[in-house]
Amino acid sequence: MALFYSKKDLFFQLFENLNCLQLTKIPFFSDHNEETFKLILDAAEQIAEKNLYPLLTEMDRKEPLLVDGKILVHPGMKPIVKKFGTDGWINATFPYKDGGQQLPWTIHIAAGYILQASNYSASVFPFLTTGAANLIRTFGPQELIDRFTPKMYSGDWQGTMALTEPDAGSSLSDLSTAAFPTDNPGVFKIMGQKIYISCGDHDACENIIHLMLARIQGAPAGTKGISLFVVPQKRVPDLTPNDVLTQGIYHKMGYKGAPIAHLMIGSEENCEGYLIGEANQGLKYMFQMMNEARLGVGMNGVAIATAAFHASLAYAKERPQGRKISEKDITKPQIPIIEHADVKRMLLFQKSVTEGGLALVLYCAMLSDQAAHETDDIHKKEIESLLDLLTPIAKTYPSEMGVQSTSAAVQVLGGAGYTTDFPVEQYYREARIHPIHEGTTGIHGLDILGRKLLINNGLGWTLWMQEIDKSIQELTMYPSLDDLRLSFENQYDKVKITTKIVIEKSRLGSEIFLADATLFLEMCGFLAIGWMWINQAKVSSEKLVTADGDRNFYLGKIETARYFVEYELVKITSASERLSSNSYPTIDMQKDWF
Repeated sequence: MALFYSKKDLFFQLFENLNCLQLTKIPFFSDHNEETFKLILDAAEQIAEKNLYPLLTEMDRKEPLLVDGKILVHPGMKPIVKKFGTDGWINATFPYKDGGQQLPWTIHIAAGYILQASNYSASVFPFLTTGAANLIRTFGPQELIDRFTPKMYSGDWQGTMALTEPDAGSSLSDLSTAAFPTDNPGVFKIMGQKIYISCGDHDACENIIHLMLARIQGAPAGTKGISLFVVPQKRVPDLTPNDVLTQGIYHKMGYKGAPIAHLMIGSEENCEGYLIGEANQGLKYMFQMMNEARLGVGMNGVAIATAAFHASLAYAKERPQGRKISEKDITKPQIPIIEHADVKRMLLFQKSVTEGGLALVLYCAMLSDQAAHETDDIHKKEIESLLDLLTPIAKTYPSEMGVQSTSAAVQVLGGAGYTTDFPVEQYYREARIHPIHEGTTGIHGLDILGRKLLINNGLGWTLWMQEIDKSIQELTMYPSLDDLRLSFENQYDKVKITTKIVIEKSRLGSEIFLADATLFLEMCGFLAIGWMWINQAKVSSEKLVTADGDRNFYLGKIETARYFVEYELVKITSASERLSSNSYPTIDMQKDWF
């Protein structure tokens, strides 16, 4: 049995809670069935247990180094990256004609969850390549597809996403990397620098293929003038240097096994980049990878918090300390700390965050698969609108609460958790990147309130409310869950009322309207995870009627749903009060007053 996740829970989420087998009714996925899905997930677990998990601590302690202009990573990464290629993981979701398996992304991201929980740093390498190769495959001309993707699929070449610059982090409007046309159509000279590029250079692959944003000479200012280029570290096919130099390596608090590079491009005016698609459409193309990556980051947060939860759960079951508060006889043996109410509270918090977050990300992955293959334009727009609304929530809640969840894991272990003798301190450090990765929490707050809530006349929000209403109606069929349903409905009503108040504030100007956007996103996160938990409670109640040997599992689901509603969902009340207030200290505070 894996030490870092629960296969029972993952299978429950996929096959019982979400009914992922409905995806096999889509022609593109019709060759798959429950057996193939489970075989793929089992294969992921085998790689995780045999190849990734054994290197978890070692990759943290022996982080990458920059030596003579080249980043050197743990030597165990080269065979791992190659294995992901030869076993078909990198292009598994792609069509058969591209050598893929036409695997639903729902199953692919679930497999990724297993790998991330076992060793987050090691899991990053291949799936960055998947995203980069998919951009080339989707938007690039056939010549670029043929030149670059085969070696990316095989794991011989690494793919990256190169956006961030020293003066243009989240503000891509200020991007300054430049592209200059040459006499060769589609070929440009690229000049600039990129920072914080994950796997931007390393010795586990023979070439790095950057999907890079740059501004063509004379292009419009702002995001309307950004284009997307393939910029290889080495030119193809001769593998000669392409004037992409590794200027530095960033040493991080966690997630140390995957290198983060500072790149200088075209410092000798000899870097070639190859235009993908149309000029000035680069940001639109890149958003395909970014939106997938945002759900991926949400899953990363879930995975690391899951590993920390299972480590603290195992410790709590084994560690004796103290006695029941009501027990006055000190001659009685000490009890495992899991029997103390406050330790159970911390474990319930972790379980509710991780299993609720997993349900939400998988739900969004299902929407993504359905939208990608929906043929009815109206229904496709509805699915995409719901997915667009939920994406910032699915990215942010597991990221932010994953940090708190891993902190709770450390707390369960007490002083031992603060030492390197146990893995939870590493998980705590590694979890902290996810509220930053792929857009900070603040950026996603602005996205959901400033754009996703109101776009298409609020279609996404309306559809979400309809889905929640449907779940509540279904729950009325289970009288034993009436307390859960009524408590959820109470907070749900507050969200609807508060949202109307917040929308009214848009008349007061964008600064007031968006001042508490992050808090609005947080409120939506509590609602979304509460929704996931009432659905899990409903399915668990159904299964209790026929369950054979799994009663403890389903009873645990229902009690965790009650925990979330009683301890976490009620935080909507305070968020609602703040969002309804007409006091704005974050606006009125002056910089000199600090």
